[in-house]
Amino acid sequence: PVQLLQPKPVPGRSRTSQRKPREPQIARSLIKEVFSYFVKMPVNREAFKIVEKCSEKYFKQLSSDLEAYTIHAGRKTVEMADVEMLMRRQGLVTDKVPLNVLIERHLPLEYRKLLIPVAVSGNKVVP
Repeated sequence: PVQLLQPKPVPGRSRTSQRKPREPQIARSLIKEVFSYFVKMPVNREAFKIVEKCSEKYFKQLSSDLEAYTIHAGRKTVEMADVEMLMRRQGLVTDKVPLNVLIERHLPLEYRKLLIPVAVSGNKVVP
């Protein structure tokens, strides 16, 4: 009688399927760079850990709010109108301070050119 050969189990393959996917995180170096730019003084490690947690929670809430605005509008892509609505709800954008003014105040020129379309004709700049 002929016996059927059984394949040998490959060790270590089952471990990869048991891992839970990790949530993406903002780079610690980015948070530290931005925070230290605004604080301009040394920050204790424990205090910085709290800043990291707060930043993570803020961006999670920001993302879920933008997602809700986009779904409510019946779209699948977040647009500038969603970001502006979020900033209005947070009190950053008002009738006196529109989004373009915030962009011009706080972003470098290369980002301003991307976010605010400007038509240039001769010696005149038309927003």
